Amino acid sequence: MNRLFGSSAPKAPKPTLNSAITNLDTRIASIDVKLASINAELTGYQTKLTKMRDGPGKTALKQKALKVLQRRRQYEAQRDQIQGQVWNMEQAQTMQANLQNTMVTVDALRSTNKALRKEYGKVDVDKIERLQDDMADLLDVGNEIQESLSRSYDVPEDVDEAELDAELEALGHEVELEREMGGAEGALPSFLQDEVPEFIDEPPSAAGKVKEAAG
Repeated sequence: MNRLFGSSAPKAPKPTLNSAITNLDTRIASIDVKLASINAELTGYQTKLTKMRDGPGKTALKQKALKVLQRRRQYEAQRDQIQGQVWNMEQAQTMQANLQNTMVTVDALRSTNKALRKEYGKVDVDKIERLQDDMADLLDVGNEIQESLSRSYDVPEDVDEAELDAELEALGHEVELEREMGGAEGALPSFLQDEVPEFIDEPPSAAGKVKEAAG
């Protein structure tokens, strides 16, 4: 079938900005080579003209130098034009890259937003509020338990020091009264007398008992 009707030639790939910029850079490099050759030629003409006297020979050489100078200006104009094209394409390339980056960012944000909505959909705010309330109640119960355990049982909170002093003074009067009533010297008052344990050889002295009671 291809022999009868022929086959269509394969389509050339569409040019890209990178390939176009590369081609133009190659053309600029070629122009720079030509300009370097022209500048060398002009330098030679200029050297010769400075050594020649005025006359037909100098005039003819000057005309050649002017033609070369004109060609250099044309090449410089072409190079400037091509460089302008390269600049424009580089700007377009930058815009394209920025647009692609923007699209990637937008897609990432969209995917993240979708994932967050899915995850937050699993969270029950009411359950969290109830949990917070339960925790607050438990903390209150714990504080009440701690206050109950730290309560004192032996010493009353409101102790009247004046009453204690009066009671201690009354005990001292009782000791003096029993001594005056003819009690044995060194005997203990009735309120300080108690049984002496079997493992103690001697009973405690009365003075010691009085000091302990006074302390």
